[in-house]
Amino acid sequence: MLRAHAELQTPNREIEDQSPRVIAFHLPQFHPIPENDVWWGPGFTEWSNVARGRPLFSGHYQPRLPADLGFYDLRLAEARARQAELARDYGVHGFCYYHYWFAGKRLLERPAEDVLASGEPDFPFCLCWANENWTRRWDGLEQEVLIEQDYSDADDEAHFRHLCRFFRDPRYIRVNGRPLFLLYRASALPNPPRTLDIWRRVAEAEGVGEMFLCRVEKSKQDRGDPRGDGFDAGVEFHPRLDELRIPAVRSSLAWKVSRRLGLTNRAFRDHWVLRYPDVVEAFRDDPPTDYPRFECVFPGWDNSVRRKKGAVVMIDESPPVYGDWLADRLNRARPIDGEPGFVFVDAWNEWAEGAHLEPCSRWGRAYLEATHRAVQQTRVR
Repeated sequence: MLRAHAELQTPNREIEDQSPRVIAFHLPQFHPIPENDVWWGPGFTEWSNVARGRPLFSGHYQPRLPADLGFYDLRLAEARARQAELARDYGVHGFCYYHYWFAGKRLLERPAEDVLASGEPDFPFCLCWANENWTRRWDGLEQEVLIEQDYSDADDEAHFRHLCRFFRDPRYIRVNGRPLFLLYRASALPNPPRTLDIWRRVAEAEGVGEMFLCRVEKSKQDRGDPRGDGFDAGVEFHPRLDELRIPAVRSSLAWKVSRRLGLTNRAFRDHWVLRYPDVVEAFRDDPPTDYPRFECVFPGWDNSVRRKKGAVVMIDESPPVYGDWLADRLNRARPIDGEPGFVFVDAWNEWAEGAHLEPCSRWGRAYLEATHRAVQQTRVR
C-alpha cells in the first residue's frame, strides 16, 4: 500500500507561464448550512457521507479518510489557505469553485465569499454555476426536489451583476484578459443564447469587459460545438458514464460462474463495478475536437456512500495511470484565444464521489505527486 506523503519533499513551485495549466473543480460542501440541516439532519456536510463509507466487497477502498488536511471546515481561513498551498506546491494552477444560485437564493456561498472579501488565499480561481435542481439524488430519489431553478431574464441580469464582484478580482482566472466562467448544464436554460447575451451586456456595463464563457459537457445535450449557442469554448467533464461501453465486473465470466454457485457479493448486483484503467483507456483515445475545448481527467470514482443502489464504483485506481492520462492531455492541450490551454481535473475534493486530489489515508500525496510530474513533463516539452 502506497503511503507517499511520508517521504515526499515539497517540489519546486515554479511553473512555466506558457505551459498548459491545471484547474481543479472545487466542492464547497464542507461546512454546515441551515438548508442542509433541514434536508439531511443537523450538522450535515459532505463529511457526513464520507464517514459512513464501508467496504462493499474485498478490496473495495472504503472509507476514504482525509490525511494531511483532516476533516476540515471551509469556513476557516486556515483550511482554505492550506488547500491552496498544497495545490500550488504540486502544480495545480487554480480552483474552479462550484457556485449555487437559485433565482437570487445562494447556497454554500460562504467559502467563495470569504475568499473574495479577505483577499486570501492568493491563489487563482474561477466559478462554475452548477445550475441543477437540488434533489434527494444522493438517496436515489431524484424525483424529490429540494430546491429548483427558476429562470428569467431579470434573474439572468441580477445574477451576473452579483458575479461581477468576483470577475474584478485580480486572482480571477482569465483567458487573454477575459474572465473565465463555466455553465454546468446549459441545456437546462430556456434560451441559452439569450442568457449569454444578457450576461455579456451586464459585464460590459459593469466595467468587467468581455467574458470568456464555457459550456460544461456534462450531458449528451451539452456536447458538441458550443459556439452556436454563443459560448467561447467547451469544457470536457468526466466521468462521462453515459458513454461508457465497458463491461462491469458483474458481466465477467468469473462473476457469472460465481453467481450460479451462489458465491457472488450482493454489491455486484446492486452497483456497477468498473476498472479505472479500463475507463481511462476508453476515453484516452478520444480524438481532439474541431472546436475550442478544455479537456478533463479524473483520478477515480466511487459514489457508493451516496447511493444505496446504482452506484458506480471504480476499482484498481492508480496514481500512475491518472498521471499518465493527465500528462497526455496537457501535452496535447491547444492554445485558445492566444493563451496556453487548461486541463480540468474532476476534482480537488469530491470525497463522496471518490474523486479527490487531496491526500487520503491510503494514497497520501501520491495523486498530487502524479499531478506535479505531469506538469513538469509538460514544462520539459
